[in-house]
Amino acid sequence: MEFREKVRIVRQEQLSLDVYSLWIETKDIAVNAKPGQFVSVYSNDGSRLLPRPISICETDGNNLRMVYRVVGKGTEEFSGYKAGDTLDVLGPLGNGYTLDTRKAILLGGGIGIPPMLELAKRLNCQKSIVLGYRDVLFLNEEFEPFGDVYIATEDGSAGTRGNVLDAIREQGITGEVIYACGPKPMLRAIKAFAEENGMEAFISLEEKMACGIGACLACVCKTKDVDSHSHVHNARICKEGPVFNAKEVEF
Repeated sequence: MEFREKVRIVRQEQLSLDVYSLWIETKDIAVNAKPGQFVSVYSNDGSRLLPRPISICETDGNNLRMVYRVVGKGTEEFSGYKAGDTLDVLGPLGNGYTLDTRKAILLGGGIGIPPMLELAKRLNCQKSIVLGYRDVLFLNEEFEPFGDVYIATEDGSAGTRGNVLDAIREQGITGEVIYACGPKPMLRAIKAFAEENGMEAFISLEEKMACGIGACLACVCKTKDVDSHSHVHNARICKEGPVFNAKEVEF
């Protein structure tokens, strides 16, 4: 069940050049949120009608945290808000991760790192956490209480030079199930890696969205099976996803 609320901003801080951490106080959204879900945040500027989908980084009681990258006018607007300001938010939305007790590998790439934090907190199992960055690190220290953390950077400035799969191979990381969120090329490689190693993988797809509730069909992905809603080989990322079993989707 989703809720639309006028929420109060608790605090906001800048984590890197273009990445911000925003805590909001909610009535129902935070306590009902699951790892991997997202919220739709509406602009206070009437000229921008469509909400911006932002993944849920973590929750703490009635408070919910979003860590997002400024990529356009909407997120640029959000980055200017301070404690005490208000926003219109709809959530929690989408299909999140299913918690498991198998030995897990959590893989986050870029702005796909934030939603892995709440998952790391809630998974009651042995876990390795591999975080992939282009260069500047953020959030990595916050994962350390919840598992063994490994870093990969494209420029080699920290951890393994390369991507998250390079770090897995270099560090000899093993597991029984994979949870991942990141850009599509990364998820495509993870799907292949899981198949090669006989592992189950749950991946969260990133996609531009319009309504965020499954009505407009603007954020579909190709699937192995026929979708009961559209009756074709498609699924709505905002509704059936963003988390899918990697075997269900085609890249």
